Amino acid sequence: MNEQYYDAMLNIKTTGEQKGFNQSMHYHRYEPTPYDALEKLFTQYELKSSDHIVDFGCGKGRLNFFVHYMYNATAIGIEMNETFYKEAIENRDRYVRKRKNGKDKIHFYCCLAEEYEINPLDNRFYFFNPFSIQIFRGIINNILLSVERKKRDIELILYYSSDDYMYFLENETAFELKEEIKLPENNLYERFLIYKLEY
Repeated sequence: MNEQYYDAMLNIKTTGEQKGFNQSMHYHRYEPTPYDALEKLFTQYELKSSDHIVDFGCGKGRLNFFVHYMYNATAIGIEMNETFYKEAIENRDRYVRKRKNGKDKIHFYCCLAEEYEINPLDNRFYFFNPFSIQIFRGIINNILLSVERKKRDIELILYYSSDDYMYFLENETAFELKEEIKLPENNLYERFLIYKLEY
């Protein structure tokens, strides 16, 4: 199924060219996860309606709407770009015209990823290589501090993960690789890695 099909079905607008680059070398250019990659991920990885997934660098909110539609999970999008944030809010307004319960379970925050205060209910975290390892380390530390305050199982979903992310998680944290979901492309990085922290 193509990009336009899902956008039309969800009553959102996330396709089209993404304009502009961030001036900081720590934040990478926004690009939505392709719908066919999300289809592949969620044929092998399941969320529950009780899960709270946080998408760091959510852009226009594609993942948020997809996981709410598929699983009725709570989805939180963190976006530093005000233009994308406003488009995500507009998308939510359109989405809830068809699905009334979406407003209570889809949230967007316009802030730097490292400034987002991890909610004790947040238990799934999605990263499409949105920023440098320095920022990633800070966010993982925020997640670990949150887990110290409220013990719970945590999973990280990495798409197009950098080697730095993997090295850090496997050598400097208690996260363990739970699953690798490969996509049909020949690119080594075109895959999902699921890391788990159990308590």
